[in-house]
Amino acid sequence: MSASRGQLRIIAGRWRSRKLEFPEHDTLRPTPDRVRETLFNWLQADIPGSRCLDLFAGSGALGFEAASRGAGDVVMIERDRKVCAALEANRQLLGADNIQIKNSDGLDWLQHNNQSFDVVFLDPPYRSGMISASCSLLDSGQGLEEHAKIYVEHALDEASQIVIPENWECLREKSAGQVVYKLFSRHTE
Repeated sequence: MSASRGQLRIIAGRWRSRKLEFPEHDTLRPTPDRVRETLFNWLQADIPGSRCLDLFAGSGALGFEAASRGAGDVVMIERDRKVCAALEANRQLLGADNIQIKNSDGLDWLQHNNQSFDVVFLDPPYRSGMISASCSLLDSGQGLEEHAKIYVEHALDEASQIVIPENWECLREKSAGQVVYKLFSRHTE
């Protein structure tokens, strides 16, 4: 991973090369730079002007990168108060008025969500069992726009335990070491 512990670098966009600090925490592991670069290459036509949800924000690497690359709105959900405070400090440091930060459990937030998103980032703590539940809640609720793109990142050894809705098509899939990352498109038909 190219990000040092407690720091991440925004790869591209208006905040390119800016470094952001986040508190050291056992469950925080920012998406590596090379994985983020690949992901945002996949999404380059989808991000400008989009509404993005970073459901398990952690360091905020995915949400800040999306905002830097022109997302219209980014909602970051983070349950840890200390981590949430760091996200807010980084939001203010960047002057990112298009980012909203919510201190909440991701699954609880989804159950009460009334917003819909064009792009969703699902990168919960590894082996937490939250990906399948998140996908189900997103697909059954009003959280996704038609043809939304959903990014899923997980540990290689948890692939067999993840259930993805049948109407989600896997557009891209790669792995980097022990990390698997996939991009899905949701179809309502």
